[in-house]
Amino acid sequence: MSGLPNLPASQQVSWWAFREWASPRLERVQTWPMLGTPAWVLLDDRDPQQRLIKWAAALDGAQHWALHLELNQETLAEASRAVASAEDWARVGRDIHARNEFYAARPWLRRAAS
Repeated sequence: MSGLPNLPASQQVSWWAFREWASPRLERVQTWPMLGTPAWVLLDDRDPQQRLIKWAAALDGAQHWALHLELNQETLAEASRAVASAEDWARVGRDIHARNEFYAARPWLRRAAS
């Protein structure tokens, strides 16, 4: 993506940041059909006013998508915190390591696959 400044690599989505950017553009139009509906499709791209309405619908759709992504990110973060706090993972790791060492030293104790 040449021409872009050196941007951070974070994929975190901020619905509010997008909303602040999009709101003034949407306020100029005030009303639009739902993105992708027949009413939206019928807007004439050659007419500047209808093209503006069509773009407003696209911005509105983008803002809903940004909200969806942000909520998904929050849900995944909450799930990650729940998993992290559900168990003493350092102990689990030590137990697995100890079991692996035990069986490595006693290969005759391994179960045969049935």
